[in-house]
Amino acid sequence: MPLGLTLWRRLTAALSPLSPLLLQQRAARGKEDRARLDERLGISKIARPAGRLVWVHGASVGESLAALPLVEKLLADGFKVLATSGTVTSATILAARLPKGAIHQYVPLDTPRASRHFLEHWRPDAGLFVESDLWPNLILAAKAQGVRMALINARISERSARRWRRAPKSVQTLLGAFDAVLAQDEEITARFRALGAGNVQVVGSLKADAPPLAHDPAALATLKAQIGARPVLLAAQTHPGEDETVLPAHDILRARFPNLLTIIVPRHPARGADIAMLCGTRIPARRSLGQPITPETAVYIADTLGELGLFYRAAPFCFIGGTLVAMGGHNPLEPAVLERAILAGPHRSSAASAYDAILGAQAFGTVTSSADIAREAARLITDPDAARIAGAAAAQGAATLSGAVARTVAVLKNLLAHDARA
Repeated sequence: MPLGLTLWRRLTAALSPLSPLLLQQRAARGKEDRARLDERLGISKIARPAGRLVWVHGASVGESLAALPLVEKLLADGFKVLATSGTVTSATILAARLPKGAIHQYVPLDTPRASRHFLEHWRPDAGLFVESDLWPNLILAAKAQGVRMALINARISERSARRWRRAPKSVQTLLGAFDAVLAQDEEITARFRALGAGNVQVVGSLKADAPPLAHDPAALATLKAQIGARPVLLAAQTHPGEDETVLPAHDILRARFPNLLTIIVPRHPARGADIAMLCGTRIPARRSLGQPITPETAVYIADTLGELGLFYRAAPFCFIGGTLVAMGGHNPLEPAVLERAILAGPHRSSAASAYDAILGAQAFGTVTSSADIAREAARLITDPDAARIAGAAAAQGAATLSGAVARTVAVLKNLLAHDARA
Protein backbone atom coordinates (compact mmCIF):
# COMPACT_ATOMS: atom_id res chain seq x y z
CA MET A 1 0.00 0.00 0.00
CA PRO A 2 1.48 3.40 -0.94
CA LEU A 3 2.43 5.62 1.98
CA GLY A 4 -0.20 8.27 1.15
CA LEU A 5 -3.05 5.76 1.26
CA THR A 6 -1.65 4.12 4.39
CA LEU A 7 -1.56 7.48 6.17
CA TRP A 8 -5.10 8.26 5.01
CA ARG A 9 -6.37 4.95 6.35
CA ARG A 10 -4.66 5.46 9.72
CA LEU A 11 -5.91 9.04 10.03
CA THR A 12 -9.51 8.18 9.20
CA ALA A 13 -9.40 5.17 11.53
CA ALA A 14 -8.14 7.37 14.37
CA LEU A 15 -10.85 9.96 13.75
CA SER A 16 -13.63 7.40 13.30
CA PRO A 17 -14.87 7.65 16.94
CA LEU A 18 -15.49 11.36 16.34
CA SER A 19 -17.69 10.69 13.29
CA PRO A 20 -21.05 10.94 15.11
CA LEU A 21 -20.09 14.31 16.59
CA LEU A 22 -18.91 15.60 13.21
CA LEU A 23 -22.17 14.50 11.60
CA GLN A 24 -24.25 16.19 14.30
CA GLN A 25 -22.36 19.44 13.76
CA ARG A 26 -22.88 19.22 10.01
CA ALA A 27 -26.57 18.47 10.52
CA ALA A 28 -26.89 21.60 12.63
CA ARG A 29 -25.62 23.59 9.64
CA GLY A 30 -28.01 21.86 7.23
CA LYS A 31 -25.22 19.84 5.62
CA GLU A 32 -26.57 16.45 6.71
CA ASP A 33 -30.00 14.82 7.05
CA ARG A 34 -30.40 14.39 10.80
CA ALA A 35 -32.91 11.56 10.38
CA ARG A 36 -30.47 9.55 8.26
CA LEU A 37 -27.11 10.07 9.95
CA ASP A 38 -26.68 6.33 10.50
CA GLU A 39 -26.37 5.86 6.74
CA ARG A 40 -23.23 8.01 6.81
CA LEU A 41 -21.83 5.47 9.28
CA GLY A 42 -22.65 2.62 6.90
CA ILE A 43 -25.72 1.50 8.86
CA SER A 44 -29.05 1.06 7.08
CA LYS A 45 -32.61 0.30 8.14
CA ILE A 46 -33.37 -1.12 4.69
CA ALA A 47 -32.73 -4.80 3.96
CA ARG A 48 -30.58 -5.78 1.02
CA PRO A 49 -32.84 -6.97 -1.82
CA ALA A 50 -32.37 -10.46 -3.19
CA GLY A 51 -30.65 -10.79 -6.55
CA ARG A 52 -27.73 -9.13 -8.29
CA LEU A 53 -27.22 -5.69 -6.81
CA VAL A 54 -25.52 -2.90 -8.74
CA TRP A 55 -24.34 0.01 -6.62
CA VAL A 56 -24.25 3.35 -8.47
CA HIS A 57 -22.51 6.24 -6.70
CA GLY A 58 -22.67 9.91 -7.68
CA ALA A 59 -21.16 12.56 -5.45
CA SER A 60 -23.84 15.21 -5.81
CA VAL A 61 -26.71 16.44 -7.98
CA GLY A 62 -24.99 16.53 -11.37
CA GLU A 63 -23.46 13.07 -11.12
CA SER A 64 -26.65 11.55 -9.69
CA LEU A 65 -28.86 12.99 -12.42
CA ALA A 66 -26.43 11.86 -15.09
CA ALA A 67 -26.80 8.30 -13.81
CA LEU A 68 -30.62 8.20 -13.89
CA PRO A 69 -30.93 6.80 -17.46
CA LEU A 70 -28.41 4.11 -16.49
CA VAL A 71 -30.39 3.25 -13.36
CA GLU A 72 -33.55 2.88 -15.44
CA LYS A 73 -31.79 0.56 -17.90
CA LEU A 74 -30.31 -1.57 -15.11
CA LEU A 75 -33.72 -2.00 -13.49
CA ALA A 76 -35.27 -2.88 -16.85
CA ASP A 77 -32.58 -5.54 -17.32
CA GLY A 78 -33.47 -7.18 -14.01
CA PHE A 79 -30.75 -5.81 -11.72
CA LYS A 80 -31.41 -4.43 -8.27
CA VAL A 81 -30.00 -0.92 -7.91
CA LEU A 82 -28.59 0.90 -4.91
CA ALA A 83 -27.87 4.60 -5.59
CA THR A 84 -25.68 6.55 -3.19
CA SER A 85 -24.85 10.24 -3.02
CA GLY A 86 -23.26 12.55 -0.49
CA THR A 87 -25.37 15.71 -0.27
CA VAL A 88 -28.77 16.60 1.15
CA THR A 89 -29.74 18.32 -2.10
CA SER A 90 -28.95 15.25 -4.19
CA ALA A 91 -30.96 13.04 -1.82
CA THR A 92 -33.96 15.36 -2.10
CA ILE A 93 -33.86 15.35 -5.89
CA LEU A 94 -33.30 11.61 -6.13
CA ALA A 95 -36.24 10.97 -3.81
CA ALA A 96 -38.43 12.53 -6.49
CA ARG A 97 -36.68 11.22 -9.58
CA LEU A 98 -35.26 7.76 -8.89
CA PRO A 99 -37.23 5.08 -10.75
CA LYS A 100 -39.47 2.81 -8.70
CA GLY A 101 -37.48 -0.11 -7.31
CA ALA A 102 -34.18 1.74 -6.88
CA ILE A 103 -32.92 2.35 -3.34
CA HIS A 104 -31.17 5.54 -2.23
CA GLN A 105 -28.68 5.73 0.63
CA TYR A 106 -26.18 8.34 1.70
CA VAL A 107 -22.64 7.26 0.89
CA PRO A 108 -20.76 6.31 4.07
CA LEU A 109 -18.00 8.48 5.44
CA ASP A 110 -14.63 7.33 4.13
CA THR A 111 -13.52 5.63 7.31
CA PRO A 112 -12.55 1.95 7.50
CA ARG A 113 -15.38 1.24 9.95
CA ALA A 114 -18.16 2.96 7.99
CA SER A 115 -16.97 1.41 4.73
CA ARG A 116 -16.94 -2.05 6.30
CA HIS A 117 -20.46 -1.67 7.74
CA PHE A 118 -21.79 -0.45 4.39
CA LEU A 119 -20.23 -3.23 2.32
CA GLU A 120 -21.10 -6.01 4.77
CA HIS A 121 -24.74 -4.93 4.73
CA TRP A 122 -25.26 -4.32 1.02
CA ARG A 123 -22.82 -6.85 -0.50
CA PRO A 124 -23.01 -5.28 -3.99
CA ASP A 125 -22.05 -7.38 -6.98
CA ALA A 126 -20.81 -4.34 -8.86
CA GLY A 127 -19.93 -0.76 -7.98
CA LEU A 128 -20.20 2.03 -10.55
CA PHE A 129 -18.62 5.32 -9.50
CA VAL A 130 -19.78 8.28 -11.59
CA GLU A 131 -17.16 10.73 -12.91
CA SER A 132 -14.30 11.02 -10.37
CA ASP A 133 -15.48 10.81 -6.75
CA LEU A 134 -12.64 8.69 -5.38
CA TRP A 135 -12.89 7.66 -1.72
CA PRO A 136 -9.85 5.47 -0.93
CA ASN A 137 -11.12 3.40 2.00
CA LEU A 138 -14.47 2.67 0.38
CA ILE A 139 -13.05 1.84 -3.05
CA LEU A 140 -10.23 -0.38 -1.82
CA ALA A 141 -12.50 -2.18 0.66
CA ALA A 142 -15.02 -2.87 -2.09
CA LYS A 143 -12.29 -4.23 -4.32
CA ALA A 144 -11.00 -6.44 -1.49
CA GLN A 145 -14.51 -7.80 -1.02
CA GLY A 146 -14.59 -8.85 -4.67
CA VAL A 147 -16.98 -6.17 -5.96
CA ARG A 148 -16.56 -5.65 -9.71
CA MET A 149 -15.75 -1.96 -10.01
CA ALA A 150 -16.00 0.55 -12.85
CA LEU A 151 -15.43 4.30 -13.00
CA ILE A 152 -18.17 5.43 -15.37
CA ASN A 153 -18.89 8.67 -17.18
CA ALA A 154 -15.32 9.24 -16.10
CA ARG A 155 -13.76 12.65 -16.39
CA ILE A 156 -10.78 14.41 -14.89
CA SER A 157 -9.60 17.94 -15.57
CA GLU A 158 -6.02 18.75 -16.41
CA ARG A 159 -5.74 20.60 -13.10
CA SER A 160 -6.92 17.54 -11.13
CA ALA A 161 -4.62 15.29 -13.14
CA ARG A 162 -1.66 17.51 -12.25
CA ARG A 163 -2.56 17.25 -8.55
CA TRP A 164 -2.82 13.47 -8.72
CA ARG A 165 0.54 13.23 -10.48
CA ARG A 166 2.13 14.42 -7.23
CA ALA A 167 1.11 11.08 -5.69
CA PRO A 168 1.61 8.65 -8.58
CA LYS A 169 1.63 5.42 -6.56
CA SER A 170 -1.52 6.35 -4.65
CA VAL A 171 -3.53 7.27 -7.72
CA GLN A 172 -2.31 4.20 -9.60
CA THR A 173 -3.43 2.01 -6.70
CA LEU A 174 -6.82 3.71 -6.53
CA LEU A 175 -7.45 3.54 -10.27
CA GLY A 176 -6.18 -0.04 -10.26
CA ALA A 177 -9.15 -0.98 -8.10
CA PHE A 178 -11.43 -0.38 -11.09
CA ASP A 179 -11.88 -3.20 -13.56
CA ALA A 180 -12.81 -0.63 -16.20
CA VAL A 181 -12.64 3.14 -16.64
CA LEU A 182 -15.30 4.39 -19.06
CA ALA A 183 -14.26 7.87 -20.13
CA GLN A 184 -16.30 10.59 -21.79
CA ASP A 185 -13.82 11.41 -24.57
CA GLU A 186 -10.32 10.77 -25.92
CA GLU A 187 -8.69 13.66 -24.07
CA ILE A 188 -9.97 12.39 -20.73
CA THR A 189 -8.93 8.85 -21.69
CA ALA A 190 -5.37 10.02 -22.24
CA ARG A 191 -5.26 11.65 -18.80
CA PHE A 192 -6.45 8.50 -17.04
CA ARG A 193 -3.98 6.32 -18.93
CA ALA A 194 -1.16 8.71 -18.02
CA LEU A 195 -2.14 8.29 -14.35
CA GLY A 196 -1.83 4.52 -14.63
CA ALA A 197 -5.42 3.40 -15.14
CA GLY A 198 -5.94 0.17 -17.03
CA ASN A 199 -8.77 -0.86 -19.37
CA VAL A 200 -9.75 2.72 -20.22
CA GLN A 201 -12.43 2.96 -22.90
CA VAL A 202 -14.24 5.87 -24.53
CA VAL A 203 -18.00 5.41 -24.18
CA GLY A 204 -19.25 9.02 -24.23
CA SER A 205 -21.28 10.94 -21.68
CA LEU A 206 -24.26 9.50 -19.83
CA LYS A 207 -25.75 12.99 -19.87
CA ALA A 208 -26.28 12.66 -23.62
CA ASP A 209 -28.81 9.88 -22.94
CA ALA A 210 -30.69 11.77 -20.25
CA PRO A 211 -34.36 12.59 -20.87
CA PRO A 212 -35.34 16.28 -21.09
CA LEU A 213 -35.34 18.08 -17.77
CA ALA A 214 -38.66 17.88 -15.98
CA HIS A 215 -40.90 20.91 -15.48
CA ASP A 216 -44.25 21.91 -14.02
CA PRO A 217 -46.58 22.74 -16.94
CA ALA A 218 -48.74 25.00 -14.77
CA ALA A 219 -45.67 26.91 -13.56
CA LEU A 220 -44.47 27.26 -17.17
CA ALA A 221 -47.86 28.63 -18.25
CA THR A 222 -47.74 31.18 -15.41
CA LEU A 223 -44.16 32.15 -16.26
CA LYS A 224 -44.94 32.63 -19.96
CA ALA A 225 -48.02 34.68 -19.11
CA GLN A 226 -45.91 36.97 -16.92
CA ILE A 227 -43.25 37.32 -19.63
CA GLY A 228 -45.76 37.93 -22.40
CA ALA A 229 -44.18 39.13 -25.64
CA ARG A 230 -41.04 40.48 -23.99
CA PRO A 231 -37.69 39.33 -25.41
CA VAL A 232 -35.69 37.24 -22.94
CA LEU A 233 -32.00 36.87 -22.18
CA LEU A 234 -31.51 33.73 -20.10
CA ALA A 235 -28.27 33.16 -18.19
CA ALA A 236 -28.30 29.71 -16.57
CA GLN A 237 -26.10 28.28 -13.80
CA THR A 238 -24.03 31.41 -13.33
CA HIS A 239 -21.16 31.89 -10.89
CA PRO A 240 -19.67 34.99 -9.24
CA GLY A 241 -17.91 36.98 -11.92
CA GLU A 242 -20.42 36.00 -14.61
CA ASP A 243 -23.41 37.99 -13.39
CA GLU A 244 -21.13 41.02 -13.60
CA THR A 245 -20.78 40.26 -17.34
CA VAL A 246 -24.41 39.36 -17.99
CA LEU A 247 -25.85 42.52 -16.40
CA PRO A 248 -23.86 44.92 -18.64
CA ALA A 249 -25.00 42.80 -21.62
CA HIS A 250 -28.54 43.38 -20.37
CA ASP A 251 -27.88 47.14 -20.40
CA ILE A 252 -26.54 47.06 -23.97
CA LEU A 253 -29.58 45.09 -25.14
CA ARG A 254 -32.02 47.35 -23.29
CA ALA A 255 -30.87 50.27 -25.40
CA ARG A 256 -32.22 48.38 -28.42
CA PHE A 257 -34.99 46.32 -26.76
CA PRO A 258 -36.42 48.53 -23.98
CA ASN A 259 -38.74 45.80 -22.66
CA LEU A 260 -36.02 43.11 -22.44
CA LEU A 261 -36.29 40.73 -19.49
CA THR A 262 -33.08 39.09 -18.26
CA ILE A 263 -33.47 35.86 -16.28
CA ILE A 264 -30.51 34.77 -14.17
CA VAL A 265 -30.49 31.25 -12.72
CA PRO A 266 -27.53 31.08 -10.32
CA ARG A 267 -25.77 27.77 -9.91
CA HIS A 268 -26.14 28.21 -6.15
CA PRO A 269 -29.57 29.61 -5.17
CA ALA A 270 -28.14 31.11 -1.98
CA ARG A 271 -26.58 33.80 -4.16
CA GLY A 272 -29.97 35.31 -4.99
CA ALA A 273 -29.61 38.22 -2.57
CA ASP A 274 -26.11 39.01 -3.83
CA ILE A 275 -27.31 39.13 -7.43
CA ALA A 276 -30.20 41.39 -6.45
CA MET A 277 -27.64 43.80 -4.95
CA LEU A 278 -25.58 43.66 -8.15
CA CYS A 279 -28.64 44.78 -10.11
CA GLY A 280 -28.35 48.28 -8.67
CA THR A 281 -30.95 50.48 -10.40
CA ARG A 282 -32.14 47.59 -12.56
CA ILE A 283 -35.39 46.46 -10.94
CA PRO A 284 -35.06 42.82 -9.81
CA ALA A 285 -37.52 40.17 -8.68
CA ARG A 286 -36.56 37.01 -6.79
CA ARG A 287 -38.38 33.75 -7.36
CA SER A 288 -37.42 32.38 -3.94
CA LEU A 289 -39.36 35.25 -2.33
CA GLY A 290 -42.43 34.59 -4.47
CA GLN A 291 -42.00 37.87 -6.35
CA PRO A 292 -43.69 37.76 -9.79
CA ILE A 293 -42.43 39.20 -13.03
CA THR A 294 -44.13 42.53 -13.60
CA PRO A 295 -43.80 44.96 -16.51
CA GLU A 296 -41.30 46.89 -14.36
CA THR A 297 -39.10 43.86 -13.66
CA ALA A 298 -35.79 44.13 -15.51
CA VAL A 299 -33.97 41.14 -14.00
CA TYR A 300 -35.70 37.99 -12.72
CA ILE A 301 -33.49 36.01 -10.35
CA ALA A 302 -34.51 32.33 -10.38
CA ASP A 303 -32.88 31.48 -7.06
CA THR A 304 -34.66 28.16 -6.57
CA LEU A 305 -33.60 24.56 -6.95
CA GLY A 306 -34.58 22.03 -9.60
CA GLU A 307 -36.37 24.38 -12.03
CA LEU A 308 -33.88 24.59 -14.87
CA GLY A 309 -36.25 22.66 -17.12
CA LEU A 310 -38.82 25.40 -16.58
CA PHE A 311 -36.53 28.26 -17.53
CA TYR A 312 -34.92 26.53 -20.50
CA ARG A 313 -38.43 26.18 -21.92
CA ALA A 314 -39.15 29.89 -21.36
CA ALA A 315 -36.46 31.23 -23.71
CA PRO A 316 -35.31 30.26 -27.22
CA PHE A 317 -31.61 30.53 -26.34
CA CYS A 318 -29.42 30.80 -23.25
CA PHE A 319 -25.99 31.55 -21.93
CA ILE A 320 -24.48 28.64 -19.95
CA GLY A 321 -22.57 29.57 -16.82
CA GLY A 322 -19.30 28.26 -15.52
CA THR A 323 -17.77 29.11 -18.89
CA LEU A 324 -16.70 32.73 -18.37
CA VAL A 325 -14.91 31.74 -15.17
CA ALA A 326 -12.54 28.82 -14.78
CA MET A 327 -15.18 26.29 -13.71
CA GLY A 328 -15.16 24.17 -16.87
CA GLY A 329 -18.76 24.86 -17.86
CA HIS A 330 -22.06 23.25 -16.91
CA ASN A 331 -24.08 20.76 -18.93
CA PRO A 332 -25.00 22.19 -22.36
CA LEU A 333 -26.93 19.07 -23.33
CA GLU A 334 -29.89 19.99 -21.10
CA PRO A 335 -30.92 23.06 -23.11
CA ALA A 336 -29.76 21.54 -26.41
CA VAL A 337 -32.14 18.55 -26.20
CA LEU A 338 -34.93 21.10 -25.71
CA GLU A 339 -33.85 22.74 -28.98
CA ARG A 340 -32.43 25.82 -27.32
CA ALA A 341 -29.41 27.50 -28.88
CA ILE A 342 -26.55 28.10 -26.45
CA LEU A 343 -23.93 30.73 -25.85
CA ALA A 344 -20.87 29.85 -23.78
CA GLY A 345 -17.56 31.29 -22.71
CA PRO A 346 -14.16 29.71 -23.40
CA HIS A 347 -13.91 27.58 -20.21
CA ARG A 348 -15.59 24.34 -21.32
CA SER A 349 -13.29 21.54 -20.19
CA SER A 350 -15.91 19.80 -18.02
CA ALA A 351 -17.97 18.89 -21.07
CA ALA A 352 -15.64 19.65 -23.96
CA SER A 353 -17.09 17.05 -26.35
CA ALA A 354 -20.65 18.22 -25.75
CA TYR A 355 -19.77 21.88 -26.27
CA ASP A 356 -17.79 21.05 -29.41
CA ALA A 357 -20.66 19.04 -30.87
CA ILE A 358 -23.34 21.62 -30.08
CA LEU A 359 -21.44 24.78 -30.93
CA GLY A 360 -20.09 23.10 -34.05
CA ALA A 361 -23.62 22.22 -35.17
CA GLN A 362 -24.81 25.77 -34.46
CA ALA A 363 -21.71 27.27 -36.14
CA PHE A 364 -21.60 30.02 -33.51
CA GLY A 365 -21.95 30.52 -29.76
CA THR A 366 -18.58 31.33 -28.19
CA VAL A 367 -18.67 34.57 -26.19
CA THR A 368 -16.05 36.22 -24.01
CA SER A 369 -17.55 39.56 -23.01
CA SER A 370 -20.73 41.55 -22.38
CA ALA A 371 -20.50 42.91 -25.91
CA ASP A 372 -20.30 39.37 -27.34
CA ILE A 373 -23.35 38.22 -25.40
CA ALA A 374 -25.31 41.30 -26.40
CA ARG A 375 -24.36 40.93 -30.08
CA GLU A 376 -25.38 37.26 -30.35
CA ALA A 377 -28.52 37.77 -28.25
CA ALA A 378 -29.61 40.74 -30.36
CA ARG A 379 -29.28 38.67 -33.53
CA LEU A 380 -31.38 35.83 -32.12
CA ILE A 381 -34.01 38.17 -30.66
CA THR A 382 -34.31 40.06 -33.95
CA ASP A 383 -34.56 36.88 -36.04
CA PRO A 384 -36.71 34.25 -34.24
CA ASP A 385 -36.36 31.89 -37.22
CA ALA A 386 -32.58 31.96 -36.81
CA ALA A 387 -33.02 31.12 -33.13
CA ARG A 388 -35.26 28.16 -33.96
CA ILE A 389 -32.84 26.88 -36.61
CA ALA A 390 -29.94 27.19 -34.18
CA GLY A 391 -31.92 25.37 -31.50
CA ALA A 392 -32.66 22.49 -33.88
CA ALA A 393 -28.97 22.34 -34.81
CA ALA A 394 -28.03 22.25 -31.12
CA ALA A 395 -30.36 19.27 -30.63
CA GLN A 396 -28.83 17.49 -33.63
CA GLY A 397 -25.34 18.10 -32.25
CA ALA A 398 -26.37 16.67 -28.87
CA ALA A 399 -27.91 13.60 -30.53
CA THR A 400 -24.54 12.62 -32.02
CA LEU A 401 -23.24 11.92 -28.51
CA SER A 402 -25.90 9.43 -27.37
CA GLY A 403 -25.34 5.73 -26.66
CA ALA A 404 -23.24 5.85 -23.48
CA VAL A 405 -25.87 4.07 -21.37
CA ALA A 406 -25.99 1.02 -23.66
CA ARG A 407 -22.20 0.86 -23.86
CA THR A 408 -21.86 1.16 -20.07
CA VAL A 409 -24.36 -1.63 -19.44
CA ALA A 410 -22.56 -3.85 -21.96
CA VAL A 411 -19.27 -3.39 -20.09
CA LEU A 412 -20.98 -4.09 -16.76
CA LYS A 413 -22.53 -7.31 -18.01
CA ASN A 414 -19.16 -8.43 -19.33
CA LEU A 415 -17.57 -7.75 -15.93
CA LEU A 416 -20.26 -9.70 -14.10
CA ALA A 417 -20.03 -12.57 -16.58
CA HIS A 418 -16.42 -13.02 -15.48
CA ASP A 419 -17.15 -12.57 -11.76
CA ALA A 420 -15.42 -15.38 -9.86
CA ARG A 421 -18.11 -15.14 -7.16
CA ALA A 422 -20.96 -15.82 -9.60
